[in-house]
Amino acid sequence: MTNPKFTRRGRALQPGQRAELTIIKADGTDRTVIFTANEVIEAPNWTPDGNTLVFNAGGELWRIAATGGTPERIETGDLRDLNNDHVLSPDGQTVYVSSDDGHLYAVPITGGTPRRVSNTHTTPHHYYLHGISPDGDTLAYVAVEAPNGTRRINIFTIPTAGGPDTRLTDLDAPHDGPEYSPDGQWIYFNSERTSPGHAQCFRMAADGSNVEQLTDDERVNWFPHLSPDGASVVYISYPPDTQGHPADKDVILRFMRPDGADKRDIIAFFGGQGTINVNSWAPDSQRFAYVAYPLQD
Repeated sequence: MTNPKFTRRGRALQPGQRAELTIIKADGTDRTVIFTANEVIEAPNWTPDGNTLVFNAGGELWRIAATGGTPERIETGDLRDLNNDHVLSPDGQTVYVSSDDGHLYAVPITGGTPRRVSNTHTTPHHYYLHGISPDGDTLAYVAVEAPNGTRRINIFTIPTAGGPDTRLTDLDAPHDGPEYSPDGQWIYFNSERTSPGHAQCFRMAADGSNVEQLTDDERVNWFPHLSPDGASVVYISYPPDTQGHPADKDVILRFMRPDGADKRDIIAFFGGQGTINVNSWAPDSQRFAYVAYPLQD
């Protein structure tokens, strides 16, 4: 197998470190590394047909067979500065991406010319994509705002066809990772709304009402991802006192039910930023993908 040379962008791996694209069952068994890279790769999505994983590296999108092999770049036109926030449409035909220019775009999964989805704002409003509604009509994202020079991170939605932004939260405490439940009734997310500097997992009704806290412990918990059958959640758990969701930490991927019950550890490893920023469940709801970043053994 000939591995591509990914463009260096942003953070680099440490000497002797590698990136391992991994598939595992939700019970922690059958862990399989399907691809290893010597550059940073991040944030795998699983296509709805179960055949392919999409990840980002070097500001670009790549696809790889779920069984492994050589990754292929997805053509994104003039966009060459994508971050690790991207989601696939329910029909698998479109990938929605966040660019470092602060906007959201739609790109055919086969590659092509990007279509901008997001709006231009008179005050700072930097879009970071995380979720798509089950009907494929609405994107959930966080915006980094600074209307009066004060940085705020809140949750919004926007139609996939383009249109007005709808605010769902309006707090100074930061939010991240908004993602729809498979029935479209809930949006799951993480936030510091109950404990500054200490992110926990929450859910709220799709209109922003009825907020419920799902985790409440000494660890710092990010990015709750629901399985396609709506029965399971996987999230990444950082050591206590971690600020944000940095790279190169001893993390745990944890399991819980959609209401926060039945929490348990799945696997612990060296990872963090890029490990599981986006939903990476397989269509069978039994397996999911993640990226580990082990140091040299």
